[in-house]
Amino acid sequence: MFIGIDLGGTKIEGVVLDDAYRVCFRERRPTRRHEGYDRIVEGVAEMFAVCCQAAGGRPPVVGIGTPGSVSLSDGTMKNCNTTCLNGRPLQRDLEQALGTKVVLENDANLFAWAEARLGAATGYEVVFGVILGTGVGGGIVWQGKIWPGAHRLAGEWGHHRIVEQGPPCYCGDYGCVETLIAGPAVEAYAEKERGFYAPLAEVVRAARQGEAGARRVIDHFLECFGRALANVINIVDPSCVVLGGGVSNIDELYTHGRDAVARHVFGGEFSAPILRHQLGDSAGVIGAALLAAESEHRA
Repeated sequence: MFIGIDLGGTKIEGVVLDDAYRVCFRERRPTRRHEGYDRIVEGVAEMFAVCCQAAGGRPPVVGIGTPGSVSLSDGTMKNCNTTCLNGRPLQRDLEQALGTKVVLENDANLFAWAEARLGAATGYEVVFGVILGTGVGGGIVWQGKIWPGAHRLAGEWGHHRIVEQGPPCYCGDYGCVETLIAGPAVEAYAEKERGFYAPLAEVVRAARQGEAGARRVIDHFLECFGRALANVINIVDPSCVVLGGGVSNIDELYTHGRDAVARHVFGGEFSAPILRHQLGDSAGVIGAALLAAESEHRA
């Protein structure tokens, strides 16, 4: 049995996989990040205990997906949109709290890896996995392995600046992709355009029904998506792109969004598929369990 945990901005999810990588158990609980770092560590420990009970024992290693990444210089977390994690020795603290070896990996990397191994992107040599949700992340899988980059920044397209005077980002910059196409960002833009707040699903529905303001919002969203993803494609040139996260359920991403990408790709030729995830919104936590399995097999 292999245990994986996904530490998200709104939820902590745990999963138990059997030796054939089938899901035997899955549980979700609120992250409660507003209560701070110590509460998050406690929440992960509580989830691990529940998963151990379901697995019938304590494994020698657990894989955990997190926002951001581990600093190569001092082992603390960096670049996390759950900002209370930044600068904290999360791996050390989790190993103390869980009483077992912990391997950490960026959540978008794990999403891409799970979809490449078990999901929509199986069989593709170079996979760019995209998370569109409360934030925007990305991960690169090359020949079946996560490609983290020299500074563990590979795939972080959410912090490309694509609008010079755009909205402020928690990273300290302005006009980052995340400030334009993440779910809350689109909702904020829609509120400004329409004069009132509505959840993104309602904005999409209104656009499909022909409301002019909602249509402008979705057109802007798709154009920003296309411009941003084309920048990645011009550099990485992946065999496929696979989308995950709640915002990825907007059908127009796979039609008009793809057209927007093609308009901005260098040379105008873009044949790689943009795929919808197959593993659902649990791809990241499944990737975390695969990480545990790989670590255990290497031991």
